[in-house]
Amino acid sequence: MDCPDHYYTILGGSCIRQSSFFGGTPLLSQGVGYAIVLGFGAFFAVITSFLVWLERKYVGAKHTSEWFNTAGRNIKTGLIASVIVSQWTWAATILQSSNVAWEYGVSGPFWYASGATIQVIFHIQVLLFGILAIEIKRKAPSAHTVCEIVKARWGFAAHIVFLAFCFVTNIIVTAMLLLGGSAVVQALTGMNIYAASFLIPLGVIIYTLHGGLKATFLASYLHSVLVHVVLVIFLYMVYTSSDKLGSPSKVYNNLVSLASRTQDCSELLKLGQACGPVNGNYQGSYVTMLSSGGFIFGIINIIGNFGTVFVDNGYWISAIAARPSSTHKGYLLGGLVWFAVPFSLATALGLGALALNLPLTASEASRGLVPPATATALIGEGGATLLLTMLFMAVTSAGSSELIAVSSLCTYDLYRTYINPNATGKQILSVSRVVVFAFGCFMGVLAILLNKAGVSLGWMYLAMGVMIGSAVMPVAFLLLWNKANAKGAVAGAIVGCIAGIITWLVVTKVEYGRIDLVTTGRNAPMLSGNLVSILVGGAVHLIWSFLEPQNYNWESTRGLRTVEEDASSVPLGEFSNEKLGRAKVWILKWGIGFTCMIVVLWPALSLPARVFSREYFTLWAVVAIAWGTVGSAIIIFLPLIESRETIKLILEGIFTSVMRKLRR
Repeated sequence: MDCPDHYYTILGGSCIRQSSFFGGTPLLSQGVGYAIVLGFGAFFAVITSFLVWLERKYVGAKHTSEWFNTAGRNIKTGLIASVIVSQWTWAATILQSSNVAWEYGVSGPFWYASGATIQVIFHIQVLLFGILAIEIKRKAPSAHTVCEIVKARWGFAAHIVFLAFCFVTNIIVTAMLLLGGSAVVQALTGMNIYAASFLIPLGVIIYTLHGGLKATFLASYLHSVLVHVVLVIFLYMVYTSSDKLGSPSKVYNNLVSLASRTQDCSELLKLGQACGPVNGNYQGSYVTMLSSGGFIFGIINIIGNFGTVFVDNGYWISAIAARPSSTHKGYLLGGLVWFAVPFSLATALGLGALALNLPLTASEASRGLVPPATATALIGEGGATLLLTMLFMAVTSAGSSELIAVSSLCTYDLYRTYINPNATGKQILSVSRVVVFAFGCFMGVLAILLNKAGVSLGWMYLAMGVMIGSAVMPVAFLLLWNKANAKGAVAGAIVGCIAGIITWLVVTKVEYGRIDLVTTGRNAPMLSGNLVSILVGGAVHLIWSFLEPQNYNWESTRGLRTVEEDASSVPLGEFSNEKLGRAKVWILKWGIGFTCMIVVLWPALSLPARVFSREYFTLWAVVAIAWGTVGSAIIIFLPLIESRETIKLILEGIFTSVMRKLRR
């Protein structure tokens, strides 16, 4: 007898489906896992440190404590965009986006990308965070961290509270990076998951210790290049060149066939595999934007990502490091290019897993194993290696940003503020490096503990908004509203967090009768907890501030001072109110325009289609391919074009040095 595909075996005269895709048997050897984790880590540690040394030797960069933590405040548009893409490309961006594509179909990647891009383009990175980045230049030009600004405006109590929220945010983001990274490394190579958790941050620690924020930015660029090269390979593999798929029509036909299947689905559904109509989707189809599950995920995604950008000091130090004339353009460009990573990649690998009818289970999907399964099914060992490389780039790059974020908080908000207010630049540089090393080691220990507890990437991703969402509105008001007061900010953050957690657990108990990792990770409790956390936090702060307005004049934030002379070469004219005002208008215009297109117009035009036709799905796939290709080209070449003068200086310096040695 013939079975449908090679994921079935004949047993007792019947075709028996595999119970899981990976089945505990890794495709690659442990040697490959160790080679990628240690080899790539060592390579990037060496190459990034070498680039930083070249800049120091031939361009004249001074490696002071200010330079270590702010990169000279002179980073241009292309590199800022690259950094934003890199910082926002977590393990979850690659893995969780494909998981929701596997769960909900085409709506999953869209709501993942647009839900996060609401922050990346509109509310945070361009409109709100772009404005915040400009307001930093106007109202706190010498700040090093967001919490420095909090203390200068709201005092001690608020400083401690928001410092705690910032640390929790960094811990959550770090946990997601290593949970996803270690799970994929183990599934593909059989490498011990605890060894992977501890070794992945190793190379990051080395180059961050040496070069600080500038090394992080250079590594982010190199990592972004590799991530986008692999992204384009998978896009074209799924939709143009693969023997198993190779065209939007083939993918579409397979998705329609899978959703219409009813025979033999009961056993597969017991195994947690995809089979038959999708609950909550219009007509059970994978090719429709009318998906209640996808929409609920989108709301949770929006709220959670508000927290992981607003309350992540890594984004604030990127804004601080940016050249004033580059900030708003870099954040807009970075947001638009980043959109391609979850949208284009998951539209390829997430839908590809469904179209190939892979025997993936819900447990495997929640651990982030949808993309490696599709990559393996399409290209075999080569695909698994490419995906592993891509993931390692994402984890280490974003991890480096978290190291610097935590280092700057510990250095400036703890050590310089409460332990040694008269610290010299040399002392601050030493403390920064000690914290980088200590938190790097802590990253590995944290991942081991979470893996032992059975916490998955998917659970952590959905829960982050409950834990940190309450701090979003107060932090947003910090530089945008002069009436926002300290008591309201503290109360809003604390009360909102407590209310969100209580709501989350109560809804879980009422809906499912028990509280555990499985039930707390479901949509209804997560949605309730996320909404209550952010709305209560914002409401408390708003009401209190209206009742007792602060009427702040920004003098204390402008009074923040650097430890050493800031050797930035940025012309003072870039800090003028006139130029920054024009940048603010530019952000409002383009930020609102792109947001309306991505979050309103695009879904509005897609909903009337209901179940996509073959032609409509082909257009959808073409948009994903085009966005991924163009975005990749921009993020690869623009930083090189903008840095041509620096590259020229370095090459001339090397040539001169070589010629001098030859003449001796």
